[in-house]
Amino acid sequence: MEFNKMITDIVSEAEEKLAKKFAEFDSVAFKNTERVLDAFRRHKVSDSMFAGTTGYGYNDKGRDTLDLIYADVFGAEAALVRHNIVNGTQTIAIGLYALLRPGDVMLSVTGKPYDTLEKVIGINPDATVCKTGEGSLADFGVEYDQVDLLDDGGVDFASIKQKLEHHGERVKVVFIQRSKGYMTRPTLSVKAIGDIVKFTKAISDAYVVVDNCYGEFCEELEPCAVGADMILGSLIKNAGGGIALSGGYIAGTKKAVELASYRHTTVGTGNEVGASLGQNRDMFRGFFLAPHTVAQALKTAALAAYVFEKLGYVTEPSWNDDRYDIIQRIQCASGDKLCAFCRGIQYASPVDSFATPEPWEMPGYTDPVIMAAGAFVQGSSIELSADGPMRPPFTAYLQGGLTYEAGKIGIMSAASEMLKD
Repeated sequence: MEFNKMITDIVSEAEEKLAKKFAEFDSVAFKNTERVLDAFRRHKVSDSMFAGTTGYGYNDKGRDTLDLIYADVFGAEAALVRHNIVNGTQTIAIGLYALLRPGDVMLSVTGKPYDTLEKVIGINPDATVCKTGEGSLADFGVEYDQVDLLDDGGVDFASIKQKLEHHGERVKVVFIQRSKGYMTRPTLSVKAIGDIVKFTKAISDAYVVVDNCYGEFCEELEPCAVGADMILGSLIKNAGGGIALSGGYIAGTKKAVELASYRHTTVGTGNEVGASLGQNRDMFRGFFLAPHTVAQALKTAALAAYVFEKLGYVTEPSWNDDRYDIIQRIQCASGDKLCAFCRGIQYASPVDSFATPEPWEMPGYTDPVIMAAGAFVQGSSIELSADGPMRPPFTAYLQGGLTYEAGKIGIMSAASEMLKD
């Protein structure tokens, strides 16, 4: 691939400016890798744990040990890690259905959750609750309420207090979305999540549940370490390290994870069943690699911010900002530019580089979405990918990068394509 001199000069300048920031990412990755290795040693991981079970999956030593490792590393009492959870949305749904009962209230304190949860909860795009008859939480008599973030992206503690007092003991889940999703708000740090947990627990006995997608290993601690009752995520995002072929994890208090295990299988069998079918090795290896892989994705995101800011685009976070997830937002200003950005990412992908991404009516989304994803694992967000809804301000959401080098090439390709458009 050949790039014009302006782009290569900007990238060279960016790498000089980002040297200190890159070193910070590497430092976090080192500390997180230490914690992962400590857990592997503590639980005596051996080759025998990589063998798969079939049928009921009784006495699957690898599966059970991986649960313990996730719990240790994420600062939780227990964890449930399964290859047969299909995506992050199902992971979150398992957690919500596990904790909520008819008449309970789910209170989202970071605004409306990610688009794909709308039908799970039973809300319209404007957050109006509606029973659909499809099995949403609303259909089962669970009520939903939300508190939007403040205009500056801060948490509206006064409104949270008001809602908690208004609904009283009926609030059983206080829901926090760590990452921005398709919103323009900032991602929450673990410290900010800890502040919400502390504030909530002083008023309510509700479970604090955190959608942790895209945030794992971006900091030295995870939300369970600051008091969250349950965190949830996908193995084809950060935690799988680009190796896991599918799956999700749920970590938190012993009681919360137990209830989730009953929802995932059946009441009474819980986490004691579930054949691993030969997937243990990839899940162990992916979790081992995850801190390093996340650092590669963070470097890619910071480089993208610098390059596209230099080209005159609005980005968030900015290149020198602290980062709490792997997502880089680039405001393309027009549908044509958004499509051009995605074409550039796709062209630089190792898989399906010849394909041309086009907007389409993607299941679970309210607007047509364009997605560039030339990945080894379908839909893997820890591999370099970009997507965005076809609505103003036509924002590209870039995430991932198994290696910084490949991420760098992808950014240069996207910039070149946008300059042509």
